[in-house]
Amino acid sequence: MRDGDRSTRYEAVVITGAGSGIGRALALAYADPGRPIALLGRQGAALTESAKMLTARGATPAIYEVDVRHARDLDAVAQDFHQRFGPVGVLIANAGVSHGTLTAALEDRAVFQEIVDINLLGVMHTCSAFHGVLASQARVAGIASVAGFRGLPGAAAYSASKAAVIAYLESLRLEWGRQGVRVCTICPGYIATPMTVHNPYPMPWLMEVDVAARRMRRAIDAGRPWLVLPRPMSALGYLLRRLPIPIYDRVCRSLPLKPRRSQEEDR
Repeated sequence: MRDGDRSTRYEAVVITGAGSGIGRALALAYADPGRPIALLGRQGAALTESAKMLTARGATPAIYEVDVRHARDLDAVAQDFHQRFGPVGVLIANAGVSHGTLTAALEDRAVFQEIVDINLLGVMHTCSAFHGVLASQARVAGIASVAGFRGLPGAAAYSASKAAVIAYLESLRLEWGRQGVRVCTICPGYIATPMTVHNPYPMPWLMEVDVAARRMRRAIDAGRPWLVLPRPMSALGYLLRRLPIPIYDRVCRSLPLKPRRSQEEDR
């Protein structure tokens, strides 16, 4: 890890999945005048739109069209951004996808693999690639989900990937904490983004994405290790994790299944 002077105003920020949703909102939340912000994602046009918004606020965006499943590509991005803007003060591993999956549906095997590769391995690839260019006392955050607290019906891949992200980030917090890096695990509930817009079930305490992003920034900047939002979801998550299996099963068996990719494509 490289040492470097940290400036609250100008320290460099890196965000994956920055073309839309929570990633774009986080980029805007960090768009202080003069701040370098790396925008990583798979859709160049969406990243360009995010960059325009940041430029209007006086930030200095850098676009990298990259897939977090490709570790070597992320290595190259990390080195390029560091050469241009110096040590990274804030790293946010946000990229993720969400689809329903059914184990009995053979066509969902590839979807399951994609979800795990992006949601879990993508977080690890991101952290691994940028570790060597982090500033001293950098802050690192990973976006998990309350869906990782318990398995949800029809969402085996998503729930499993987010549960694994929670465990991974806890291990990372212990590993990197020895070096002065603070790691924050963020578990959003329902946030108003393109990922949730087609959910066919009630979404209690749905939070606007810009409000969520501001709260995430406050937690990251403060070095908090854990954040669940919105606040009522924290209490619900606590309860869900402690419900006895017979009660949990009785409640969840009647819930609608998360839409699968084939159903989304039919819209």
